[in-house]
Amino acid sequence: MVWQKSSILARLSYFNELVVFEHTIFSASFILIAMCVASVETNASVWMGWRVFLLCVVALISARNFAMSFNRFCDRDIDARNERTKHRPSVDGRIPSSAIMIFCIINALVFVLASFLINDLAFLLSIPFLIILGGYSLMKRVSSLAHLVLGISLGLAPIAGVIAIEGQIPLWCVVLALGVMFWVAGFDVLYSLQDMQVDKKEGLFSIPARFGAQKSLAISRIFHIFAVVLWCGFGYLSQIGYIGWIGIFLGACMLGYEQYLVHKNFANIPKAFFVTNGYLGFVLFVCILLDGLMRTLG
Repeated sequence: MVWQKSSILARLSYFNELVVFEHTIFSASFILIAMCVASVETNASVWMGWRVFLLCVVALISARNFAMSFNRFCDRDIDARNERTKHRPSVDGRIPSSAIMIFCIINALVFVLASFLINDLAFLLSIPFLIILGGYSLMKRVSSLAHLVLGISLGLAPIAGVIAIEGQIPLWCVVLALGVMFWVAGFDVLYSLQDMQVDKKEGLFSIPARFGAQKSLAISRIFHIFAVVLWCGFGYLSQIGYIGWIGIFLGACMLGYEQYLVHKNFANIPKAFFVTNGYLGFVLFVCILLDGLMRTLG
């Protein structure tokens, strides 16, 4: 009933809340980082042209919309029994399940079409990418590796960005993507601490539900150490300059601060998750962008 009585603007706001559009920055930063580095290698410029840029923006948004809406669709029954999530539009009746599924299908088709227009390799990998993006929603029902699957999903962003420009996947991009995987898995473990008891009750295989809070904190730290090491490997392989290295150092400091916030008080989890991680990607991107400009203009 809520959906039928809602205006078009209201429905759009419900979908915006469904996919939490503002969190696109988490993956947007790293696709832009990869595109800048690849463009410097290929075009001797950080700018890759409007066509490639806009197609990548469309692909990124549609892929994330698909992943988020599919996850909400799969989790709607579990979310209804969770105090933290029971007011999501996929649960409280603002968006019917049929509309969520149509939204998923439309975004999947848009992603495939954008990939087709980018190049042959992007089109070839578009369906496997969608399968991986949807895999997180199912994996958490069978394995604690779900956090890493979510990390892989966001790690696909830099790989997609490089494919769009170079038509291949260089080693430095694989290392960057692995760093993103451990970064995301690390902060997803921290975020899952909020739902530890719910996950146990629902039989979900999150790391906090399986190993408890203290071991989960340690696992998250290990994941973030791996992320920093891999980002250093990316810096070495892509031969970034000193400004890029400053970005990696600042990113490491921000991960340390995130770990400190959550270790100090679990009430800091939203701040650590949304604020710190959002700034991390943006800061690293700005440093890589400035580094690329210095190298191409100098």
